[in-house]
Amino acid sequence: MKRLCLRGGRVIDPSQGLDRVADVWIEGSRILALGERPDLHADVTYDVRNCIVCPGLIDMHVHLREPGREEDETIATGTAAALAGGFTSVACMPNTEPALDSQAAAEFVYLQAERARNANVFPVGAITKGRRGEELAEIGGLVEGGAVAFTDDGAPVVSAEIMRRALEYCRMFDKPVLSHCEDLELSRGGVMHEGVESMRLGLRGIPAAAEEVMVNRDITLADLTGGRVHILHVSTAGSVDLIRRARHKGIQVTAEACPHHFTLTDACLRTFDSNFKMSPPLRTRDDVQALVAGLRENVIEVIASDHAPHAPEKKMRELDQAPNGVIGLETVLPICIHALVEPGHLTWSQLIEKMTVHPARILGIDRGTLKPGAEADVTVIDPQREWIIDPAAFRSKSRNCPFAGWRVRGRAVLVFVSGELRYRLDREDS
Repeated sequence: MKRLCLRGGRVIDPSQGLDRVADVWIEGSRILALGERPDLHADVTYDVRNCIVCPGLIDMHVHLREPGREEDETIATGTAAALAGGFTSVACMPNTEPALDSQAAAEFVYLQAERARNANVFPVGAITKGRRGEELAEIGGLVEGGAVAFTDDGAPVVSAEIMRRALEYCRMFDKPVLSHCEDLELSRGGVMHEGVESMRLGLRGIPAAAEEVMVNRDITLADLTGGRVHILHVSTAGSVDLIRRARHKGIQVTAEACPHHFTLTDACLRTFDSNFKMSPPLRTRDDVQALVAGLRENVIEVIASDHAPHAPEKKMRELDQAPNGVIGLETVLPICIHALVEPGHLTWSQLIEKMTVHPARILGIDRGTLKPGAEADVTVIDPQREWIIDPAAFRSKSRNCPFAGWRVRGRAVLVFVSGELRYRLDREDS
């Protein structure tokens, strides 16, 4: 077996409380050792001085669009984008065509990911058949096919009864339910956050209550059933407060925030640029500050991209006709450095924890650590690498990025999956 040594980097592994300069030794597909080991000799040595070496990053909220919408993204292109962003594992949402609601569909995702040989892909099964919200999907069969969690993301589970049953069934398999919290009666026809900006622009708004009503419902159902609920793409201050209170009560609720929601506001829609249209919508500066506080307090344990690719011709429609969503796999890291690390809201260790240990624990996957014997998924980050975000250079098929043109710092330069170098930053990408 080939033996690799990543020499001289700043090793940050929150799973071990580790933050120090050390060597990382990989043998075959596993982590062999950390630290100076004069008794070991490497077949290949990588000089990673002035870089951060951490467990492979995990994005637990990604849309890969395959099958059915390959013009937007495929498993191959989406996982290539993941590697470029420093992610070694992603969990893909089930709003494909057909929906990921059967054992065969989950197995298809694993097969396509193996063929692509990029990042690991963990399928998330649909809660209901066809994501129609009418009848539970075959939860047991999906677990057998490798589903790590369940959601109807892209749409809420409207029926409280069905959501209750989903939490009960998933509890039997120790799987989380990932909730897209949206009251469709309140959000119908909306294109942006309901507030001063929507009034000024004359656009129909989506009130914060459309999210908060459903967050409150699903927390209540988690309390009732003892199930695990994870709130996807939290966007409002009220939601953060509800989650904070629930966690103090000991209810099994976790949550995630996306970079666009804790950096951008509804004022971005003044340009009528559909790359700022998403669900849930961009909110106010007060909401942004509440999300940052939730991340700092660990009320929000996970940072995820909600990578939602759409082919350029779809996003070029008028604002009310364009689909919701933005891509994010290749920009999460620098945006988090800009918005969270550099201002001092999070330390490097806290940031990496939200992108490794916590998503791995919630999904129940054996990733997110550099402990000897663990799968050798490793990301090497140059925290000082400056670059300009250019969607035209992305590995994703789509270009709907809200951060185009930003000058940022920090980039993955080497990414190993199961001990194999799968990505190296080229000079022309710098």
